[in-house]
Amino acid sequence: MVRTDRDRWDLATSVGATATMVAAQRALASDPEHALIDDPFAAPLVRAVGIDVYTRLVNGEIPTGEDSEFDPDRMAQGMASRTRFYDDFFLEATRSGIGQAVILASGLDARAYRLPWPADTVVYEVDMPEVIEFKTLTLQDLGAEPTAERRTVSVDLRDDWASALRAAGFDTEAPSAWSAEGLLVYLPDDAQDALFDNITALSAPGSRLAFEFVPDTRIFQDERWRAHHDRMSELGFEIDFNDLVYHAERSHILDYLSRDGWQTTSHTTKELHEVNGFSYPDDELAEAFADVTYTSAVLKP
Repeated sequence: MVRTDRDRWDLATSVGATATMVAAQRALASDPEHALIDDPFAAPLVRAVGIDVYTRLVNGEIPTGEDSEFDPDRMAQGMASRTRFYDDFFLEATRSGIGQAVILASGLDARAYRLPWPADTVVYEVDMPEVIEFKTLTLQDLGAEPTAERRTVSVDLRDDWASALRAAGFDTEAPSAWSAEGLLVYLPDDAQDALFDNITALSAPGSRLAFEFVPDTRIFQDERWRAHHDRMSELGFEIDFNDLVYHAERSHILDYLSRDGWQTTSHTTKELHEVNGFSYPDDELAEAFADVTYTSAVLKP
């Protein structure tokens, strides 16, 4: 499904389906066989969405072995590295005294329900109305209770989400912690820069920000990725990032933020694997994505 400026989706279609994919990978990293992270809500949320291949993934029904492209250990370690990065970011920020967190494009992220937030923390979840409603009702049916004060902001990030966030009670005078997990590749350059402009305008000094980016999203046109995608599609993994992402170089992000007063610290995905005690895979596909970059930033006074 090729992107358009005003396209819409739910958790089973287009960009929305990638949120279900990520939740399925979190469920895999959480299952007893791996137990690399603790996300008890990922699997039931994926099953509630009902995309066959991701339901089979969380149920352990995808074939493995020498003849299969699917490598559960590799997928679990990759997602555990990513999840730990954002979990640790929010816990360190809020334990330092930051009292409000904003999860942009929150999808099936259940951090408001599973992290041990400090008392009085407010967590804002921003996403499409359909996505917010589905997750809220599904977790409610599961009997889940947030571990922080959860405030939902149902708005398309291409609209005036900043005003919607303020209307939900966000305090622009107090430091905040922001995440843009799995988001930037789905934004064109101007929308990406506008996102960071809004974050900067809303952030008090001392605010923190975490995100990851693919330095050049044209990697999804690379033959190394295309061959992997074709083999995975035979197992039912049909999402084609080449159709969903906006192709461009993204390496200017760090300079862009530094210009606006953010002090950044970055690690490549290969380095993040090593920090977590995982061996980064040694093949062409891994090489193609070794420089995917995870960044945390602090807004200087």
